[in-house]
Amino acid sequence: MTPWLNLCGWIACVVYSTIPSFWLLIHPRVEYWRSRKRSPYLVLLPAWVAMWIFVSWLTSRWRHLALYNTPWMWTLSISLVATGLWIYSQSVKHFSPAHLGGLPEILPNGRQQRLVTSGIHSRTRHPIYLAHLCEMLAFSVGTGLVVCYALTGFAVVTGAVMVRKEDEELEQRFGEDYRAYRRKVPAVLPRF
Repeated sequence: MTPWLNLCGWIACVVYSTIPSFWLLIHPRVEYWRSRKRSPYLVLLPAWVAMWIFVSWLTSRWRHLALYNTPWMWTLSISLVATGLWIYSQSVKHFSPAHLGGLPEILPNGRQQRLVTSGIHSRTRHPIYLAHLCEMLAFSVGTGLVVCYALTGFAVVTGAVMVRKEDEELEQRFGEDYRAYRRKVPAVLPRF
């Protein structure tokens, strides 16, 4: 069963590790995407799939290299998965599927524009990214694979850049309300 879990962990980390890169295609170029006549997702989604393929190809030779092979580490991993799922569930309470998919960022006239600062968003500005991190850590800890830890590190670095770009874009959209929110609430790691 471990080889199958390791394969699933590697694939999950490949997908999760490319999420910040996907959003880095959007946030610095919001006006460009809004100016398009056709849906930006006709370009963005194939680009994201291409990232998965590239990262899979790039990391495939190391997908069997493990720091450890300890089945009981999956116990900790399950806790991280549960935490990530709980964070996701709290995040979607105040976001529509359109907001989760980034439609207000890229569609002309932005559809419904509202700043969410209640619920879990009162503890962290970007709870979805925190949930992604929990899921990646879960697969890294559970599998013990070097490649999962490396992809998690890559996601943290690119995620930090992406959060900065997203914050800039949100500040442009919401102005002083967002600046005040940003001063009070940490980006990813919550304050209790």
